[in-house]
Amino acid sequence: MTSSALPKDFPALKTLIVARAPELPKRLTQVAAYALENPDEIAFGTVASIAKSAEVQPSTLVRFSQSLGFNGFTDLQEIFRSRLRANVPNYGERLRSLKEHSVPSSGPEFMFSGFSRAAEKSIHDLQSRLDPKLLRQAVDLLAAAHTIYLVGLHRTFPVSSYMSYVYTKLGVQNVLVEGKGGLGVDTMGFASGQDCVLAISFAPYASETAAIAESASKRGVPVVAITDSVFSPLVPISKLWLEVQEADFEGFRSLAATMTLAMTLTVAVAEKRSLA
Repeated sequence: MTSSALPKDFPALKTLIVARAPELPKRLTQVAAYALENPDEIAFGTVASIAKSAEVQPSTLVRFSQSLGFNGFTDLQEIFRSRLRANVPNYGERLRSLKEHSVPSSGPEFMFSGFSRAAEKSIHDLQSRLDPKLLRQAVDLLAAAHTIYLVGLHRTFPVSSYMSYVYTKLGVQNVLVEGKGGLGVDTMGFASGQDCVLAISFAPYASETAAIAESASKRGVPVVAITDSVFSPLVPISKLWLEVQEADFEGFRSLAATMTLAMTLTVAVAEKRSLA
């Protein structure tokens, strides 16, 4: 199959897998069934974790991808990831939804009420979900670091940039990794095992954030992640991760819970370092 004939989206890929399934060997058929039943795991799992869950060898995933015409598993995985990105409404769609569900006379009061309720729910859910032991471990890791590298791009950049601002005011050495000019991975080249990375990303996950954090992890730099799912690409490369689920109002998600956790980590780390 030529590259131009390869499926470009998940529906086309699903059609191809269903069509090819009858002619695939037993193990590849097993992977095909698992992929269609667990698309999120295929999207953000690692080759090792997916192979274990599907009860096949990692090489079988590569053979399955190549049987469909892809060069390797990474190319196939990108189609599954694009499925999740496609399911997230764009900002124009969110505004249309807001108009449909609001009453003409409600004005900004309607929005304020909605966003307030979403923020309250997000923080309440975080309070019930957050593991105190993991929180303490995250503080210990960050407090022990010579330099804290903060990685949060796109939607989470306000969180990482504010943490950098507060850390600087509190005298905690940090580097805000902005990713401008594609230099994020290069910036991480200065980090060592004595440092620590705090990476923040939510679905649809910023590929740059994952790439920057992964480059650090491969060099032995511990990574602490704030993310929303075990299927996040940050989870396999993190020493530990903290889960945050932000409620939304008409498709717009605030950062209320994320910022609450971020400020906790920032001030708690500064306090621990001052007592050391």
